[in-house]
Amino acid sequence: MTDFSRRDFLKLSAAAVGALTLSGAGEFGETKAGAAPNYWWQRETATKSSYCDMCYWHCGIKVEVADGRVAKIYGDEEDPLSQGNLCPRGQAGVRQLYNPDRLKQPLINVGERGEGDYRKATWSEALDYAAEELSKVSEEWNGPESIAWLNHCTSGSWFSHIAAAWGSPNNGGPAHSLCLGSREIASQLTFGLPVGEHMPVDWENTKFITLIGNHIGENTHNTLMKDFMGAVDGGAGLAVVDPRYSTPASKSDYWLPIKPGTDTALLLSWINLLIRENRYDRNYVEKYSTGFEELKNRVQDYTPEWAAEVTDLEQRKIKEVGREMARYRPHAVVPPNRKASWYGNDTQRLRALFILNALLGNYGREGGFYFNSEPWVEDYSFPSMKLENTGGGCGGGGGALGEDTLPEDVRERADNKGEKFLYGSLSEPELIEAMASEDPYPIKGLVVSGNNIFHSAPKKERTKEALKNLEFYMAMDILPQEHVMWADVVLPESTYLERYNDLFIGHHKSTPFISFREPAVDPLYNTKPGWWIAKELGERLGLGEYFPFDDFEEYLNERLGPLGLSVEEMKEKGIVKQPQLSQPYLEDFESQNQDPPFGTPSGKIELYSERLEENGLDPVPTYDDPEEPPDGFFRLLYGRSPVHSFSRTQNNSWLSEVDPENEVWINSKATEKMGLEEGEYVVLENQDGKKSRPIKVKKTERIRDDCVYMVHGFGHDTPEMERQDGKGASDIEMQSDYELDPISGSVGMNVNYVRVAEKGGSS
Repeated sequence: MTDFSRRDFLKLSAAAVGALTLSGAGEFGETKAGAAPNYWWQRETATKSSYCDMCYWHCGIKVEVADGRVAKIYGDEEDPLSQGNLCPRGQAGVRQLYNPDRLKQPLINVGERGEGDYRKATWSEALDYAAEELSKVSEEWNGPESIAWLNHCTSGSWFSHIAAAWGSPNNGGPAHSLCLGSREIASQLTFGLPVGEHMPVDWENTKFITLIGNHIGENTHNTLMKDFMGAVDGGAGLAVVDPRYSTPASKSDYWLPIKPGTDTALLLSWINLLIRENRYDRNYVEKYSTGFEELKNRVQDYTPEWAAEVTDLEQRKIKEVGREMARYRPHAVVPPNRKASWYGNDTQRLRALFILNALLGNYGREGGFYFNSEPWVEDYSFPSMKLENTGGGCGGGGGALGEDTLPEDVRERADNKGEKFLYGSLSEPELIEAMASEDPYPIKGLVVSGNNIFHSAPKKERTKEALKNLEFYMAMDILPQEHVMWADVVLPESTYLERYNDLFIGHHKSTPFISFREPAVDPLYNTKPGWWIAKELGERLGLGEYFPFDDFEEYLNERLGPLGLSVEEMKEKGIVKQPQLSQPYLEDFESQNQDPPFGTPSGKIELYSERLEENGLDPVPTYDDPEEPPDGFFRLLYGRSPVHSFSRTQNNSWLSEVDPENEVWINSKATEKMGLEEGEYVVLENQDGKKSRPIKVKKTERIRDDCVYMVHGFGHDTPEMERQDGKGASDIEMQSDYELDPISGSVGMNVNYVRVAEKGGSS
């Protein structure tokens, strides 16, 4: 085998561009000189069923294939999520498939970790080597707990499957600790139910919406945005709480430009107002909740007058919005964010938000939150595994509220759950810290699938230290992202258009459904689907009994069989809707003499949490002042682009043409003081002296003057992918600190500060 350096990557990518251009001649109407037009729709085509993997929403899609090439992707009209429409990311899945920079064959590192020197390998060689090294780590470092698994997206669950079968509790991904963990734990503590992947808000019947730092329309998800805009266009009132005049703020009746970090104070003041002015839903609270008197006593000092001083908002506007919520209850809703980890006190902030909704009487009521109706699908009959598979996938769950039930011969998780935080799934940044520090025990092996840990986890330099401390690191991805080029073994995965995946189990409103994914085309290059890679690796680790199927169609047919379905039928249908299996509203339960489905110990909404009190934590949310930025610094806020997903799509040729780099939003008064011009490039420096790549200034009145804002996912250091390399600045580079939520283990990263250190430069 020959050595394969970063320079070789660039040469191969350039060659692939030429090959794809030649093979794609005429694909979108391009023709040779003098030839008749040969558009793809004039050729013989086949239509394939799938669901999108360009973000976690997983819209149902149809894929048009002409002459063995994907020509078009569009929404499946039968799918409750896409409803026949796709966002720009969904349509740009074509360019993920035909991205010339894709990983094309297995690679084995021949240099120092992080230098990017590789040789090509066969699949057998790479998998044999990976299994040998992982087994060696397990033997020499006291068991499979010494190997961590950090996985994301639809193939990630198969690597978490290996971890669970082998016996490593250090198994998870970024979603819980970096996005939705605090939301899910807060919901379980309050209602006894998680929020789930697709937030169950009854947008169709709501009459007043209050968004708190919720960037619907910027973090674009198909039906969420359509349903939200349907409510606003239908006349629902809208209040937006955000330090930035965001896209939804531009549609609002009330914009509350809150001081960053004071959201809990505002929520508590609204709770105070509803109780003090007797505007809450008394009948609902008495019937469905516990702890009201304790709540009332605890919030009596959190008045709107007090909150106005703390939040830097007008007292009049705080009261007006609170009274508007009460006016329209129960058809008034305050939906939580998916990106819920902000400042480190996030579970209590989300508890306050859910308590506010409970006082409005909207949980399980029209115009508020409905109860999900999940489809029924049999699990595959795997042999009993050593541990429960709790990691991987695109979600994050919330983790059970209680002790992890591990066998006696399995060590506790290395992220220090129980000592540093109470509940929740794996905390990715805390596990990375354990890898670097070897506390509570050494982690010497790592497997990462579809998770660019250099762009998901804060403290990037600590992540590098953790990787250097490993004895073996295996990465699986579609593109040569930063983390991939640190791996000892690199395994190239086929894209979602080239593979089968597990069934997607979803719901929208009261419609449960199942989506199916089949390969639209054969895999390009020497790539393999994630399930195949996991199965082959598992068999080499002696875990073959946990992969008892010969191929993925066999696996899918076993799951579909009890429904009277098969792979062949699903290829035709794509989507199968099921009858509603549960009732969406409380009144439906009452009409059938059933108890409400609240899963708390009391069987009711718990405004006062005895579970938190028993663990020495505040049973009712309280407010603590945020740390102030150092002199001359701004608080750094960040968010999403409507055409990009995390840091995964900046190298997509269609999407990068629309949104090639990010900008730093700075208040116009601040730019005038610093002598900055619109579009000028600057270098940011954070509180720890970390400097960013040059980033373009957006001079605007749409943000407060004590904070700045940038879109996440840019600022890549990937010479293997020239389209995204060095474009814009990375918010993660500036996030060298975080606050750990003591309840959920989520990490707040809005606790970093930046200043303009230099002018000039270019992206």
